[in-house]
Amino acid sequence: MPETSAQRALAVSLSARDDADLARLFAGRHVSPSSPWRDMFDAAEALLDPASVARELPALTRDEAVALTNAVGGTPATGAARDALAAHALVGDDGIPFPSVVGAVREALPDGLPDPQPASAPAASAETAAAAAEAAFTNAASVADILMLTLESPLGRIGSGSLGATERRRLVDAGAVSTAAEADLLVGLAADVGLLGANDRAWLVSQHGREWLRLPTLERWSRTAEALRDALPRAYRADGGGWIPTERWADATPFDPDGPERATVWIRRLVRWGLLDAAGRVAPWAVPLAAGGELDTSALKELLPPEVDRVYLQNDLTAIAPGPLAPHLDVRLRTMAARESRAQASSYRFSAGTVGAAITAGETADSLRAFLTDISLTGLPQPLAYVIERTSAEHGRVRVGVDADTSLTRVTTDDETLRRSMEVDQSLRSIALARDDGDDLVSHVSADVVFWALTDAHYPAVAVDAHGRPRALERAKLAGAEQPASDPDEVYAPLLERLRNGAQDSDAAWLERELDQAVRARAVVDVTVRLPDGSARVFRLEATGLGGGRLRGRDRAADVERTLPLSHIDGVAPVD
Repeated sequence: MPETSAQRALAVSLSARDDADLARLFAGRHVSPSSPWRDMFDAAEALLDPASVARELPALTRDEAVALTNAVGGTPATGAARDALAAHALVGDDGIPFPSVVGAVREALPDGLPDPQPASAPAASAETAAAAAEAAFTNAASVADILMLTLESPLGRIGSGSLGATERRRLVDAGAVSTAAEADLLVGLAADVGLLGANDRAWLVSQHGREWLRLPTLERWSRTAEALRDALPRAYRADGGGWIPTERWADATPFDPDGPERATVWIRRLVRWGLLDAAGRVAPWAVPLAAGGELDTSALKELLPPEVDRVYLQNDLTAIAPGPLAPHLDVRLRTMAARESRAQASSYRFSAGTVGAAITAGETADSLRAFLTDISLTGLPQPLAYVIERTSAEHGRVRVGVDADTSLTRVTTDDETLRRSMEVDQSLRSIALARDDGDDLVSHVSADVVFWALTDAHYPAVAVDAHGRPRALERAKLAGAEQPASDPDEVYAPLLERLRNGAQDSDAAWLERELDQAVRARAVVDVTVRLPDGSARVFRLEATGLGGGRLRGRDRAADVERTLPLSHIDGVAPVD
């Protein structure tokens, strides 16, 4: 099929599709909604461009790739395979690939499609299932640590969007992960299941991730397991909603040179999350999930260590959890104590700084005492009670609020030494504190920014409302709510309207397109012209110009220049 005929065939096929199908095609082929296409012929030409075709081939699943390579070999695609390939604009309605597609396939796979890997899926043994359960517990805790650290300070990203080397080291040094590679793997996992969101320069905890932190461990794991299954690439998914054998993931996208590496990453994620054992076999509790059903966590629950809801508070200002502490308790305890070790029995250490940070975040001496007394197996030790009382008494000597009359930020304190210190502190230059007519300090910077600047400089500051009552401030910056995916029908509606309007007279549009190409190539063509008496005559011309509704060309046989009205031209054919 000549390339021009292929473009016309695809243009006719595109015209016959409804807008929803076209919108899905354009979205899949990453067509810009602002494309300057005028009609379906422009669309067909762009979609059949060899570079565009080459970019689309890696998106094909193995079944689609098999059907396409067979069609290139002479066996037209039929049935569902033809429909799938036609949806990608790679074959015509007859199941035969377009010429540019044939060239792209042969260039991508000069030796043909490799044979698929054999798939064997033996069940995981009791020993490997136990190891998978341990991986599920360990990595759920690691992801929780990553989220907690990200709440404290967003994880920086480099230009490619991946985790920066400094942030990898931060996660390793904090004990959230053991290696930089593990940091990349788990941050990528958290991002793909929606626990982390991104801005241009950093990973941030999402609202979903914030809520996830307070879930019991088994619910954390099961929600993430289902989200991982749903996030799998299309080529790995089975018809029933589960996934194909993992042995086939590496060649699930035969045209994609990065396919094997991507498959390795996804398999490692599922191994880390305890859905697969170390050999890639499906864990017993994941078998229903792999088949497209729901998780059965009963077997996993038996292998996970039981969570505890009590700790030992000790005189040396430490807390010891005699087992995995329930997540909602762990999250709150870590707002008032620094965790020193993470294992099935974790330890936490209190200090004036950690207690002060908790009060800054909204705790009070009463709420701290009540929480710690409730979870303690040993009561509230006197040394810890003293730290709470002393820190609470000192905290709040500097009050930060908004002046109702001037709307300026007002910083007040009864301690003249503190006031003078804040006034000359070079670390506070950015908030530009200055004395007003009285003894207070004022700033044009917002109250929240002033409060956190004072807190970072270790002043005992508390934020207050208009009535002078303490108010809690949330420092953690969360990722913005995920925007719903744009509806392709809406995105491409203006483009589709233009294409439909440009195809009112498809025969005339195609004729003009053929003539334009002939003029550009200075090609010799046979032009069929309808004469006034109804007869037809063929002129063999070297096309030289097109404009004003007329074709100009040199008739070599008669050695004259002819000008023919487009309205009288019935057809044009290239001369071999």
